[in-house]
This record gives sequence, structure tokens and C-alpha cells, in this order.
Amino acid sequence: MRRFHRNSAMGRGCSDMHLPVIRRKGLSVRFIETFDPQSYADTAISLTAAFLLATLIGAERQYRQRTAGLRTNVLVSIGAATFVDLAMRIEGSEGAVRVIAYVVSGIGFLGAGVIMKEGMNVRGLNTAATLWCSAAVGSCAGADMVAEAALLTLFVMIGNTLLRPLANAINRTPFNEMASEAHYEVRVICPSAEIPQTRDLLAEFLEDHKYSAASIDERKGPNDTGELVAQLVSTAVNPQEMDQMMEELLTRSGVLHAGWEVSTRD
Repeated sequence: MRRFHRNSAMGRGCSDMHLPVIRRKGLSVRFIETFDPQSYADTAISLTAAFLLATLIGAERQYRQRTAGLRTNVLVSIGAATFVDLAMRIEGSEGAVRVIAYVVSGIGFLGAGVIMKEGMNVRGLNTAATLWCSAAVGSCAGADMVAEAALLTLFVMIGNTLLRPLANAINRTPFNEMASEAHYEVRVICPSAEIPQTRDLLAEFLEDHKYSAASIDERKGPNDTGELVAQLVSTAVNPQEMDQMMEELLTRSGVLHAGWEVSTRD
């Protein structure tokens, strides 16, 4: 006959049942022992600074409908800040230096994802550079260099806003037309009988949009049509702006087709 001892069985059951509770309690106690309110407050300040400063940068990118907008810049910044802050707390300044080096190289892969080539045009370079700067802002904040992070944010905002009109002005007024490797052409197809009127219309249209034409050539086309080719003197154009200009030009009387292209000189 088998005999069961109630007390021993309950004892084993109780010990087995309480074992996970003891483990959970051990983890909880360890967290409390290692928790440093001062370090936690320092981390909170760093992440908050990275979040707020990256929000300023990302808001400008979002307003211009860029590939990497508000959320992307904020996530890059607070992610970099977290990694640098973690390295500072674990290994000190030496560990932070290594992590910053990894952040710089890692952001390069993220930036490459927003660079796109459309024909002869390359888009996204400024967006990729802005992401790189957002990572730098987060790294500064994570290393407790909040003032430096704020200064960098100011310079990034100036570069993306105040320098834009200056860059456009420089692009549209080259110092030497022959020195430019890229040449932009606007092509318009119209009825042969309306070539003179369309030529004047095209010249006036480009001038109104701050694009000067070095020359406008006439070419014969099929089915009693003619083609006007305007050589722009600009060293660079805004692709989105040019597309909108062509759509607007198509609404003008006598214009059957309008387009633009870029060519390079060897």
C-alpha cells in the first residue's frame, strides 16, 4: 500500500510554487539597487533635449514634404542619444566615443536609402545630410552636451531655410556659362504658324519664373508643327518646380507639348 504524506507533498509543492516568486523578487530588488535617480534624471534630460531639437529640424523637413520628415529625424536623434548615453553610463567616455563612431557609420546606410536618382537628377542628398546632423544632435545630447546640440540645431535650421534662397540665386546666375557641365533645355512643340507668338510667350514665361534663356532655337517638326528649344543659363534647377512650370506652360494657347531635360558636356 502506498502511503502519501500530506505535509511533505505540500512542502515540496510550496517550495516549487514559491521559486518563481523568489526569482521575480530578486530581479525587482536588483533593479531597485542599481537604479540611480541622478543618472535617470540625466538620461531624461538628454533624451528630452534630443527629442525637442530634432523636432525643430524634422518639422522643417516635414513642411517641405521630404522623404525623411518629422518622425524620422526625431527617431534618429533620440536613438543616437540613447546609445551614447548608455555607453557613457556603462563604459564612460571611451565607450561613448566608440558608439559615436558606430552611429556615424550606421547613419550612412540610412541616408543612402533616401537618395534617389531620376535620370540625370539626384535627389535626397540634403535629406541624407540632415539625417546625419540629426544623429549628431542626438549624440551631443546623449553625451550631456545639450548646449552644443542646440547650437548644431540652429546651424542646421539656418542651412535648410535661410541658405535656400541664396543657393537658388547662385544656381540661376552662373558666373561662367561655359564652365557649367550641366545644360538645361526647355522644349515646346506648337503649330508652325504660331512659332513667333509661342517663341515670345516662352521667353516671357521663363523670365517670369526667374529662368533666363541663353538662346531659343527653332526646329521643324512633323505634321506642320515646330519645336522651340530654349537653352537655360542656370547651372541647376529645381525638378519639381520645372515640372510645375511645364504643366502651367501646357495651358497656354498654342502650346501642344512642353518638357525639359538636362544634358552633360564631357
